[in-house]
Amino acid sequence: MPYGTHMSITEVTADVVTAPLHTEFVTALRRTADIETVVVTVHDSDGDQGRGEAPQTWRITGQSLAGARACALGPLQDALIGRDPLDLNDCLDRVDEAVVGNSAAKAALDVALHDLWARKRGLPLVEALGGTATSLPTVVTLAAGDAEQLAEAAAARVAEGFSALKVKVGLDPAGDLARLAAIRQAVGPRVTIRIDANQGWTPKQSVRIISGMEDADLGIELVEQPTPAHDIEGLAFVTSAVGTTILADESVHGVRDLSQVIVNRAADAVNVKLAKCGGLRTARTLLELARQHDIGTTVGSMMEGPIGVAAISSLAAAVGVSITSDLDAAWWLSKQDSALRYSNGALQLTTGPGLSNVAFAT
Repeated sequence: MPYGTHMSITEVTADVVTAPLHTEFVTALRRTADIETVVVTVHDSDGDQGRGEAPQTWRITGQSLAGARACALGPLQDALIGRDPLDLNDCLDRVDEAVVGNSAAKAALDVALHDLWARKRGLPLVEALGGTATSLPTVVTLAAGDAEQLAEAAAARVAEGFSALKVKVGLDPAGDLARLAAIRQAVGPRVTIRIDANQGWTPKQSVRIISGMEDADLGIELVEQPTPAHDIEGLAFVTSAVGTTILADESVHGVRDLSQVIVNRAADAVNVKLAKCGGLRTARTLLELARQHDIGTTVGSMMEGPIGVAAISSLAAAVGVSITSDLDAAWWLSKQDSALRYSNGALQLTTGPGLSNVAFAT
């Protein structure tokens, strides 16, 4: 439908949301007791809406709540007013071209546009993206803590039905091995354990610590982002020196970053996140590019709410990933949205049109 016809985007609105967590979330990069995000809504002339979100993650995207909101209500809204919401690629092209950077704000608009597009077609987003799955397995994260706390939390998560755990490490390299041993003892040999250093180790530390884990036969599935994001050479050094799968996260935002990882054989797998790459369309490109080059794939989220989690889970279920997804962020909320449920270690995908009115619980 060409510009100027009766169905068109009329407005973009953006609201800052702060939602408390049930437990403080601690990593090598930060600690937080809340999710802070901007919920962006795209409105059209039929009265339909689509929503996305832009989480604030200073150490990864560098985008503030105020910056994301200003971007959404300024150049991104200007680029979309009057456009046909069913011409998805045209709308996404305009978002991409409207501003440099601002990946979290772009992701929010990208998701909102996908939500509106699928909603107007009467399809759940996963189906609109070409999938049929109704659930997606996910790991659940254990925030950094001492050995006793982590072992207790691990046992509790397994009792709740999770069969894959992610452990935040890197704050105390000398003690990480003991904490992982305590977790393994608490959950037994059949539960999958992966670790995330959040850039907390040097390359040499990484090799020493990971080799120690291998020698201790702890059964670690993979190590996520052991080294600083910018140090592709260091990440490649680690990947070549150990047998454990190395997963790149903060090192890969967009296609250029992933290409560098591929060329340098810097990682065995990549974690794709909307706020890093700018939305579902680029996320799909990254997953397909990685697969073409025999790089393992998974998806994750920032510490964000149910809208972002529902969106990336729909994509992962539609295109497939080779490694269990990392989509527990909304599980940490003290108030859970009934439209987005975790059950038996899996995220239950939304079944209504678009993202099925997934929202922050009030």
